[in-house]
Amino acid sequence: MTDSARHLLLRFAPMIYGPTVLYGLGQGAVIPLIPVIASALGADVAMAALVTAALVVGQLCGNIPAGWAVARMGERLTMTVAAAVSVVGVLGMVFAPSLAVFAASVLVIGFCAAAFGLARHAFMTTRVPLALRARSLSLLGGAYRLGVFVGPFVAAGLLGLFGTEAAALWFFAGCLAGVILLVLLGPDPERELTVAPVPQASTSLVVPEDTGEAVTGSIPTAGTRPGVFRTMRQHRGVLARLGGAAACLSAVRSARQLVLPLWGVSIGLDATTIALVVGISGAIDFALFYASGQVMDRFGRLWAALPAMLLMGAGFLALAFTHELDAAAMWFAMFAAVLGVGNGLSSGILLTLGADLSPQGDPAPFLGSWRTLTDAGGALAPLLVAGITAVTSLSVAAGAIGVLGFVGAAAFWRWIPRLIPRAGHG
Repeated sequence: MTDSARHLLLRFAPMIYGPTVLYGLGQGAVIPLIPVIASALGADVAMAALVTAALVVGQLCGNIPAGWAVARMGERLTMTVAAAVSVVGVLGMVFAPSLAVFAASVLVIGFCAAAFGLARHAFMTTRVPLALRARSLSLLGGAYRLGVFVGPFVAAGLLGLFGTEAAALWFFAGCLAGVILLVLLGPDPERELTVAPVPQASTSLVVPEDTGEAVTGSIPTAGTRPGVFRTMRQHRGVLARLGGAAACLSAVRSARQLVLPLWGVSIGLDATTIALVVGISGAIDFALFYASGQVMDRFGRLWAALPAMLLMGAGFLALAFTHELDAAAMWFAMFAAVLGVGNGLSSGILLTLGADLSPQGDPAPFLGSWRTLTDAGGALAPLLVAGITAVTSLSVAAGAIGVLGFVGAAAFWRWIPRLIPRAGHG
């Protein structure tokens, strides 16, 4: 990375990367404890799973309203309000007198997470030069992954120290307070950095109506902000096609988090071994997040998305044939590592593609729709795996996810923009 690139990315640390690590740290500490607290409030296993899913439901419901809020309030104020309301949600979890109040609080936190994430995404889309976009957004994804990775260990330490799940909830509240202070009191790059201009190379791709082909410029308007639903209508082809490919990637990623632990249980491994294998896969994934951004900025988005989807598709498909083999544990560890590599290579690609395709002057309404599609893919994948496993077997479910990976790879190959930023820009 050049000194100028490093300097630019460091300028985003107080408002973007620091708050992202804190937000991920707090969420990572709390998410594993949601079913535990729900059970203590009287939920059975199925109800505890439903309460945990309220976090994803909240994100799904929050993306489009968040696009509206960012377009009218700005990124800085939206992040501040989202973090503040999240504190209210955490307090609701701490003092919840019933399971219904606890579930509603989880829903509120998911809703606010959508607003916080979309505000960061929109800010980076409009402020970062195109030649640094993938690296900056991969670093954003890596900052969040770091927080989520460390959070459960913090929660374990707090549980050991205080003996109550409320300690992790108060820790999350403290992290959110830190987020608010950083966003409000830290250096404001909005005053120092102008909106990044739409790249000259993309102007030839600007069209008056959405034809369904991916573009990197904006769709012109009559000089007024189009709003969320008009933006969805104008970009309906891109959202249906490339948004569908992005949803496939999100689904494969989500399925990885579910299938790997279930597979370990299914082949008879103990909890420690499963945790070790999944942890190594996650470490490989985390180690590659910045390399993904480098590849996208230097060679184009396709060269991160396509290998990632092919690797994960092949990994799931091959894993499906190893369940009854004598060396099933070895194959499990090997393909878990392959899936970690594939997921790591895809780090930041959904953020980057959303930024590439959005109207550069007012990206928030488009990003709300884009993130709704990707979150929907991630939310539906566990249901798909559970349904196929119930009807047939976990091996068939893993094979189906592998096929979905190849479908997504084909869609990326067909519709992803062939955009290679010029090295001279950073």
